[in-house]
Amino acid sequence: MNPGDLSTSRRIVQIRDGVANEADDRLATEEPLEIRIGKEPLAITMRTPGPPGSDADLAAGFCLTEGIIERGEEIESIEPCKIADYGNVVIVTLTDDAMTHRREQIACGKREMYMSSSCGLCGKQSIDRIEKAIKPIVGRFTVSPQTLSSLPDRMRAAQSTFEATGGLHAAALFTPTGELRVLREDVGRHNAVDKVIGAALLDGQVPIDPAILLVSGRSSFEIMQKAAMAGIAFVAAVSAPSSLAAEMAERFGITLVGFLRPGRMNVYHDRGRIAG
Repeated sequence: MNPGDLSTSRRIVQIRDGVANEADDRLATEEPLEIRIGKEPLAITMRTPGPPGSDADLAAGFCLTEGIIERGEEIESIEPCKIADYGNVVIVTLTDDAMTHRREQIACGKREMYMSSSCGLCGKQSIDRIEKAIKPIVGRFTVSPQTLSSLPDRMRAAQSTFEATGGLHAAALFTPTGELRVLREDVGRHNAVDKVIGAALLDGQVPIDPAILLVSGRSSFEIMQKAAMAGIAFVAAVSAPSSLAAEMAERFGITLVGFLRPGRMNVYHDRGRIAG
């Protein structure tokens, strides 16, 4: 496997109608990534290594959506660590001003996330901390039902690695007219969301508005929290939301759509951004 490959070849045995044959298969690549703030560990997450730059997208999005930073300007650089014995380490260097003014957020983030970064935020303390950092959502736009229901097929058509492996989640940002802005794949839903948000952050486009965030699985509290931190006013999913996701959509003022299919959808909060 070459570094950065999204999929890995493996020899398997296929059994079809009782007949066994050897074959080659491709699996979604899963490797750990350690995110550091300077020399200090912040989090370890299991992710799919993507094309050059995707780890930087993930680290930037993670820092924003978990409340470590508020603006892209607070990041001085994001570079792979060249001296780590085991590789897969990315170093986020914040500006001196950010390190001074965001010392408390960084300390809280280290305590809460280093132990359980792969599953999103856990516990009332971390939820309260994130909610205090979320700014009011704007999102003064509408999208037609026809455009909205076409987005899952558009996202799936752009998922090249999913077609090869069947084992990756995807997150994508669309304009209200249905134009695909950015798509990322990963074994983790939260990582895929952090990657698309990080790509927008490093491109100077946060708050991300107007935009629709589409996720390939279900929508959870963590997905809503990440969208809110990035200023995204519309979240859609091909599967169901959790009860807390629906509550958070109402609390943050985010339109939440689930079971999005051609010709059908469920609106769990704020139909006002859907035209007609």
